[in-house]
Amino acid sequence: MRHLRSINHLGRTSSHRKSMLSNMATSLILHKRITTTQAKAKALKTLVEPLITKSRKDSTHSRREAFSFLKDKAAVAELFREISPKVADRPGGYTRILKIGNRVGDNAEMCILELVDYNEAMLGHGEAGKAKTTRRRRSAKKKGEVEVAEEPVKAVKAEKSEEPVEDVKKITEEPAPEEEK
Repeated sequence: MRHLRSINHLGRTSSHRKSMLSNMATSLILHKRITTTQAKAKALKTLVEPLITKSRKDSTHSRREAFSFLKDKAAVAELFREISPKVADRPGGYTRILKIGNRVGDNAEMCILELVDYNEAMLGHGEAGKAKTTRRRRSAKKKGEVEVAEEPVKAVKAEKSEEPVEDVKKITEEPAPEEEK
């Protein structure tokens, strides 16, 4: 029984577990999302969230504490420059675990561990960044209607031929060919 045993040892020695969790935390900070097993994600979440809380206060001491765990200058810089200003007003809960099913080889429960403020799809900003595309189509005109331009367009020379193009008024008066059924 596991009474009062709070640390999941993950089937590893202490040094292996610490270095593995340090590497996973560095990857999470640099990439904002990692795919791993649920047991590792839960163990990592208990270590990363206090680290992000410490990063909210940008001091030499908190940077040294973060570096002692992460052991990567780029990850520490990313944590203090990018992540901590973005989570400054959040009262905790900086990470999210999304279950994605079982792994094919050993049927281990897999999940995605991600930083909450960086998931564009869930925040709804993913569509705002894209250019809005509109589907346009020509409306079917009735047989009696004729579209008339306000000012007739003067003859314009075509690119390949030297003959002038007919006025817009003459082109629009011709009925559109009917589609075959």
